[in-house]
Amino acid sequence: MKILYSPASPYSAKCRMAARYLSLDVEEVKTDTNQEPAELMDNNPLGKIPTLLTADGRAVYDSIAIMSYLDRLSGNRLYPKKHEKRTDAEVLEALCDGITDCLLAIVYERRFRPEDKVHQPWIDKQWSKVTRGLDYLEKNLPKTGKKLNGGHFSLAALLGYLDLRFAGQWEEDRPFLAAWRETFAKRFSDYNEMKSAG
Repeated sequence: MKILYSPASPYSAKCRMAARYLSLDVEEVKTDTNQEPAELMDNNPLGKIPTLLTADGRAVYDSIAIMSYLDRLSGNRLYPKKHEKRTDAEVLEALCDGITDCLLAIVYERRFRPEDKVHQPWIDKQWSKVTRGLDYLEKNLPKTGKKLNGGHFSLAALLGYLDLRFAGQWEEDRPFLAAWRETFAKRFSDYNEMKSAG
């Protein structure tokens, strides 16, 4: 199997961490979407990463579909078996991915528009969603025992992306959330190497 990824992509980080945690044999292939390489474009019409290429020649995307695929491939070790706990993990993943979506919207607004065209009200709206989400996580951190799940990996990827693009802008009023990075790193030793890196 191969996973086509970008080092700065939080969704790639989530899937790569999960695959390593599950000890799956997945080759990690650094991919520049701007170059539109054939291996990506021929397998994902959206040209987006992460894209997982399976051993039997299938392409799986986006990150949620990849996480579900990895879960099935591992014998259902990525999400809790009990329905209520699985739903909690899936909702945590959805929340963290949603916050990440807002952060990416902010980054892209600043990166791809001329400075005089940047729409600050749009950025402010996205940032208000981010702060509400982070405040919720500060008060409702997930239990983090020996077994990690998809929600944990999504949260770890979110915090890695915050460190990459928004360092110093979110930690001060959220000490428990900031400290969770170390909690996670103790349970997944590859975290500091794999979190989003520009």
